[in-house]
Amino acid sequence: MNNLTIGSTLFEWGKQTYVMGIINVTPDSFSGDGLLGHDSWIEEAVAQGIRFVAEGAHLLDVGGESTRPGAPAITLEEELARVVPVISALRREVKVPISIDTYKSAVAVAALDAGADLVNDVWGLHMDSDMARVCADRNVPLILMHNRSQPRDVAQSDRLGGRYVGTTYQNLLTDVAQELQDSVNLAKAAGVPNDHIILDPGLGFGKTVEQNLTLLNQLDHFKSLGYPLLVGTSNKSFIGYTLDLPPSDRVEGTAATVAVAIARGADIIRVHQVKAMSRVARMTDALVRL
Repeated sequence: MNNLTIGSTLFEWGKQTYVMGIINVTPDSFSGDGLLGHDSWIEEAVAQGIRFVAEGAHLLDVGGESTRPGAPAITLEEELARVVPVISALRREVKVPISIDTYKSAVAVAALDAGADLVNDVWGLHMDSDMARVCADRNVPLILMHNRSQPRDVAQSDRLGGRYVGTTYQNLLTDVAQELQDSVNLAKAAGVPNDHIILDPGLGFGKTVEQNLTLLNQLDHFKSLGYPLLVGTSNKSFIGYTLDLPPSDRVEGTAATVAVAIARGADIIRVHQVKAMSRVARMTDALVRL
């Protein structure tokens, strides 16, 4: 894998694990950290971003639409109103790359105009056919996530939140790898350079608790695709259902998943608790990147 410069930051794959801090500009994040609805939500988002950088974040990921199981969709106008002012304000205060978490090409364009440096598409180019072209035209990196989420497969618990049940794969690892490759093919066909592609196996998205545990434990299977891997396990329901704990009480479970992800080849970890998980990443790197 070639190294990649995002914004003004050089990412040297394999040298260390990079930390992506999550900034949820939503009222309904599953993790309870959504900032929308607060009187000073833009200022709070910027303060959170500044704190995350001080705590060790190498990138910030700004999202305006909740992706929790069963979350309602929002309009393009709502998403733009949420993310654009936050990215604009963050860009004035932080130097690390800013990612826009969206599957809508129009949101990606506006976010890039506001100062974002890369796009995190949680539907791997399967929701908006223009997204790949936008990223190619703007010459920005693109995170492609695997996603088989279907509302009909969601089961809800008041205490533990939503999880996916009954999602079936012919062969879990083979199917996820092939569908990630399908996303890669769409990106390359639109002109996205090979070294601008980052893959995310989509822990928590259209996978049962057991399937998530298997994917994480066998993450190294996806290294054969030849791209950097981003892994987002932070506070997710498969941790909650494994430990019988609500989202607010999953930091230790998240730490375990982050350590295993790094040991299995993750290049970027996407997290809510940046300070704690940066320490987990640095300690795990000291053990596995000798």
